[in-house]
Amino acid sequence: MEASFWHERWEKQQIGFHNDAVNPLLVKYWSELKIKPDARVLVPLCGKTLDMCHLSEIGHSVLGCELSELAVTQFYAEYLGELKVPTPTKVNEHQYFELNNINIIQGDMLTLSPKEIGLVDAFYDRAALIAWPESLRLTYVEKLMVLLPSGSQGLLITLDYPQEVMAGPPFAVQHDWIIDNMASGFDIERLSCEDVLRSNSKFIKKQVPWLTESVYRMVRK
Repeated sequence: MEASFWHERWEKQQIGFHNDAVNPLLVKYWSELKIKPDARVLVPLCGKTLDMCHLSEIGHSVLGCELSELAVTQFYAEYLGELKVPTPTKVNEHQYFELNNINIIQGDMLTLSPKEIGLVDAFYDRAALIAWPESLRLTYVEKLMVLLPSGSQGLLITLDYPQEVMAGPPFAVQHDWIIDNMASGFDIERLSCEDVLRSNSKFIKKQVPWLTESVYRMVRK
């Protein structure tokens, strides 16, 4: 997807992908990863998700990456109760927002280097992988492999449905695609796969016949 697509979605507040509550799958499965409380957690394409607040509340230092500056400023203003959004520091083409233990890098994640993000211990991907069309998805996966050190763990949440019935985003990601394209860099364990069509009205309106949501434990090799 072109950057302009996402900027326009945020400007028009067409953000149906945003949840107004912490994702229950994060709450349910994160503890199974047994990640140390003081770990630094990378959240790709974070938007203004409350999931970052949850990760912070359980002790983690959070580093979000987000293309839209509007999403970042809304996050700090709405969810952290800050009357004044933290003043960013400009580094090359990115802006670094820092406040307490939730920091966000605003800009194109695909142009970041390990040096620019620093050491991370874990990652959480609820909306990043499924935001990429298949033509760009592998580029994102390869960048994730570059940014994550060996031994780091993560939680990956995906959706799968007949892509020909409805255009993304979110895009359908098949289990076989994950195994074929991510197993070279990660040890992969699927923790759950559930039918979630009934709770997703957008898909029902588009007459999508089935929709599954999967949760994976990922360990960087």
